[in-house]
Amino acid sequence: MKAWLFSFLVLVPLVAAAQSVVPVDRIVAVVNKEVITATELADAVGAAERQLRRQKTPLPERALLERQMLERLILDKAQLQLARDKGIRVDELQLDRAVQRVAQNNNMSLADFRRALERDGVAFQAWREELREQILLARVREREVEERLQVSDTEIDLFLAQLKTKPDTRVEYQLSHILVRVPEQASPERIEAARARAQKALEAARGGADFATLAASYSDAPDALQGGALGWRSHDRLPELFSSALAGMAPDSVSELMRSPAGFHIVKLHERRGAAVDGAPVAQTRLRHILIRASDSVSESEALRRLNDLRERIIKSGADFAEMARVHSNDATAARGGELDWVYPGDTVPDFERAYQELKVGEVSQPVRTPFGYHLIQVLERRSADMSPERRRLQARQALRERKADEAYQDWLRQLRDQIYVELRLEER
Repeated sequence: MKAWLFSFLVLVPLVAAAQSVVPVDRIVAVVNKEVITATELADAVGAAERQLRRQKTPLPERALLERQMLERLILDKAQLQLARDKGIRVDELQLDRAVQRVAQNNNMSLADFRRALERDGVAFQAWREELREQILLARVREREVEERLQVSDTEIDLFLAQLKTKPDTRVEYQLSHILVRVPEQASPERIEAARARAQKALEAARGGADFATLAASYSDAPDALQGGALGWRSHDRLPELFSSALAGMAPDSVSELMRSPAGFHIVKLHERRGAAVDGAPVAQTRLRHILIRASDSVSESEALRRLNDLRERIIKSGADFAEMARVHSNDATAARGGELDWVYPGDTVPDFERAYQELKVGEVSQPVRTPFGYHLIQVLERRSADMSPERRRLQARQALRERKADEAYQDWLRQLRDQIYVELRLEER
C-alpha cells in the first residue's frame, strides 16, 4: 500500500472523530461519589436569576449568587442521595399529578403551562425532573426531621404558663431573615469567617441595601431566593431567638446579629399586627363538603368536571347537598352527608380554610383544590365559643412543633453537610 494512501486511511477516522468531539463539561464540585458540573451550576444560577427578576428583586453579584447556588446544589445532591439510599421514590403517576396541580395553580392548562415554560427558556422535561427532585426533598425533610419532632406534656405546660404571663394581645410579625450557616464542628477560624460574612450582610442591610437581594447573596436558608421571606408568623410560633429580638423592634428595622447552633441570623421586621386576644371566644364553623379525588381512573380535569356538574345540580336544580355527598363524595364524611364537626381556624389545610372563610352561610363554593383532591364546600353555621382546655393544649402542641421544625431542619442540614465528602473545584477555571 502506498504511503500516502495509508496516511489517508489513518487520517479519515481521526478527522471524523475530531469532528464528533463534544467539549467535556467541567466539574465544579464532588459530593460523595457524584459530581456537580459547570452546566448544572449555570442552569441553577440562570433559574435563580429568572426567579429574582420575576420577583423584581435586584440581582446580586454573579460570583455571590454562583457560590450560593453551588452550596444549594451540594445540599440537594446529598439529600437526594439519602432519599435513594432509603428507598424514597416519586413514581410517574405521582409526578404527573403534581405537574397538573402546578399548572392549575397557575390557572393554565397543561399545554399552556408547557408553552409558558418554553417561552421562558425552560425545557419542560428538565423542569419536570426538577419538580420530582423538589418532591423528594420535601419527603426527606418530612421523614428525617418532622416525623421525629417530639413535644412533651411538660413543654406544653410551660408554654401555656408563659402565655398567661404575656400581654393579652398576642402579636404577629411579617418578617424576612438571613442565615449564614456554621458547620457543626467548625474551627474558630471558620466560625469567625461566617461571623464576618454575616456582619457584612448586616451592615449592608442597615445601610439601606435591598434585604431580598442580600438574602439571595448571603443566606444559606432554603428560602433565600424568596428574599428570606417568612411571611406572617405569630409570636408563639417563632423560634425564641427571633421572638425575643422582634419584641423590641420597630417596623422596617433590622436586628442585631444573632447566634444559634445553626449559625448567624439577621431578621428584618416589615410589619406587626395584633392577633386574637388570648382567652377570648374563638370563631367556629360548621360545614359540609363533597370531595372528588383524582386517581388512576379519574383525571384531574374529570374530577373538576364532576364537581362543577354537582354544583350546577345543587344550585340550579335544587339537588340536596347532603344526598349528593352521600352518593358522590370520596371522603369518610360521605355517610353523614359530608358534614364535618365544628372546625376551628387551623384545623384544615390553608386552601380549604381560605375558601370556607370567604363563604356566607348557606353558600356553595366553587371547586376548591387541596392536596386531597377537589371539594365543594357549604357553610351551615358559625358561632363564637370558648376554647376548651384540650383544644388549647392541641394548639400549643402545634405551635411548639412549628417553632421547632425550622430549627430542627437547619440543624439536620448542618449535620448532613458535615457528614458528606465535598470537594470544591469552582475556582479551577
